[in-house]
Amino acid sequence: MKLYVSVDMEGITGLADHTHVDSSKHNYERSRLIMTEEANHVISTAFNEGCQEVLVNDSHSKMNNLLIEKLHPEAKVIVGDVKPYSMVQGLDSSYLGAVFIGYHARASTLGVMSHSMIFGVRNMYINDVAIGEMGFNAYVAGYYGVPVLLVAGDDRAALEAEQLIPNVTTAIVKKTITRSAVKSLTPAKAGELLKEKTLAALKNKDLVKPLIPPDNPLLRIEFANYGQAEWAHLMPGTEIEENTTIVRFQAKDILEAYRAMLVMIELAMRTSFC
Repeated sequence: MKLYVSVDMEGITGLADHTHVDSSKHNYERSRLIMTEEANHVISTAFNEGCQEVLVNDSHSKMNNLLIEKLHPEAKVIVGDVKPYSMVQGLDSSYLGAVFIGYHARASTLGVMSHSMIFGVRNMYINDVAIGEMGFNAYVAGYYGVPVLLVAGDDRAALEAEQLIPNVTTAIVKKTITRSAVKSLTPAKAGELLKEKTLAALKNKDLVKPLIPPDNPLLRIEFANYGQAEWAHLMPGTEIEENTTIVRFQAKDILEAYRAMLVMIELAMRTSFC
């Protein structure tokens, strides 16, 4: 019994705006502690329910946010940037399920700090399905036959998860007021909820099917401005759709689509905002 845990930051309890998730801002250190505590609630429950291994992947920004010295001692941790599969690095078919903690809604939708990978992305699509980070990560898990058992974050992230993944368990630790304001549980109450929901997710694991990605998926990314699209189009095999800021890439499988997405957004971030 092995469990995979991907931990983002925007969906963590009490975090409402960029000052909580940007390492250069004053609220960030407090946020790291809450993030680590939330991971621990899931990890400890998983071990108590018989999991022999829990792999935790730090999945926010430079991916070096978790306080490893405060993390559950039996957990294994992936930390650091430049990962070939980013938020789902290390995931494979040996895991009974995946858990997404601190997740948020996709770009261009209501939800606290909603976005898709970078703030320059308006929409991402696999074929005709609009997805964000959660959906893309769930597709990669599905490629390996691994179901997403639990998604924890704000109410809009939970709604997105329920629309994508039938029978998924969700843990709503805060409710969206605006994109930068929330009505939140306290960390203590959120901890109780996360333990309860992790237990429920593990007990219901046989009811959740992997989100199977399409064969030969078409990746389409809509950027905020044409300069970003031009940079992303420098990647071989891409096309800009006429009169749009959408860059498309025909992939052989979802893993290739995922890596293409990472390259395209890294290129797009080189664009000047002038």
